[in-house]
Amino acid sequence: MIRHVWPRDRPWLKVRVVTALGLLVGAKLINVQVPFFFKYAVDYFNKLPDLSTPENTIFTIGTALLLGFGAARIGSSLFNELRNAVFAKVAQTSIRRVAKSTFLHLHSLDHAYHLSRHTGAMSRAVDRGTRGINFVLSALVFNVFPTIFEVSLVSGILTYKFGLSYALVTIGTLSVYAAFTLGVTQWRTKFRVQMNKADGEAGSKAIDSLINYETVKVTPTILKYFNNEDFESNEYDKALALYEKAALKTTTSLSLLSFGQSATFSIALTTLMVMASQGVVSGTLTVGDLVMINGLVFQLSIPLNFLGSVYRDIRQSLIDMQQMFDLLSLNSSIKEKPGAPALHLEPGEATVTFEDVSFSYTPEKMILDGLSFRAPAGKKLAIVGGSGSGCVLVFPFCTVRI
Repeated sequence: MIRHVWPRDRPWLKVRVVTALGLLVGAKLINVQVPFFFKYAVDYFNKLPDLSTPENTIFTIGTALLLGFGAARIGSSLFNELRNAVFAKVAQTSIRRVAKSTFLHLHSLDHAYHLSRHTGAMSRAVDRGTRGINFVLSALVFNVFPTIFEVSLVSGILTYKFGLSYALVTIGTLSVYAAFTLGVTQWRTKFRVQMNKADGEAGSKAIDSLINYETVKVTPTILKYFNNEDFESNEYDKALALYEKAALKTTTSLSLLSFGQSATFSIALTTLMVMASQGVVSGTLTVGDLVMINGLVFQLSIPLNFLGSVYRDIRQSLIDMQQMFDLLSLNSSIKEKPGAPALHLEPGEATVTFEDVSFSYTPEKMILDGLSFRAPAGKKLAIVGGSGSGCVLVFPFCTVRI
């Protein structure tokens, strides 16, 4: 994926990536200023400033701090949205290049693969894979890396302002949170794999059945030739039942994961608030400090809560991408001979001779078996099989069309 996000032949994409990362860092730096403005405003109003003078009545320091609080929130939001807008082109260009490569590769496969009629499952794999690329790119650039940066920033601020114990509680909580999320998500992955597999099978059965409609039900007049609708419907329902079972397991396990994440963070926030309240009682901290600690840590809860779902979706997106990239790993059984020279002939100058030609899509069913013939230049030669179908070989320019 890196070569699509950072391509050598497209420097303008690199500029967009660097710009997006710059906006990301700016947004986080502004975002951590919000609790500071709130702290200073609370401390200012907590001291009951003298409002008897005209200067304090018209425009107080507290008002300026509150305006700064609002400006910081707006600035952080602006940087985040600009970052999304700048990086969108990078993500969409990467998706387009991967999708095109997959499309061309599928067309390069031999006819035997396409005779397997996995059109429905294949189309879903490509669709989910391209959507997975978009999500993974966005999640890594805009959720995972920013969250790590913000956690480091907040931990440094807590250590500098209030002592190492506050940072240790924060880092310890995040470690427990990450370990719990990783463990439960690993356990849940098998349910997502089962759900994807059932979804692919259901889509494959539905689309392939509709594509082969004449095999299921043919009604040129009033009579029905096959009457196979019930069988196809039952097969489709079996696939849907498997999907339903896997989806229920996925939903219930998701509830368990969400509750555990919320409980872990709530315990940590409560612990930090108790520690800060003891500092307020002893006089080492102000009420504004208590508010700032709450604001800094609570701001982490927003990306952390989202990080849990992002991690789960990244896992799912990687599974979807793997299914699509598996298509790219397929090799055609019919390949051009390495080093084969190009054939350059003028019209009417060559005669093509076929000697002992054998060909089959599958080993058990030969199409051509020891066929030999001569095609003079400029003539048309038709080879017709027992069914009446066949091919026409046209040689005015020494080309063959089947």
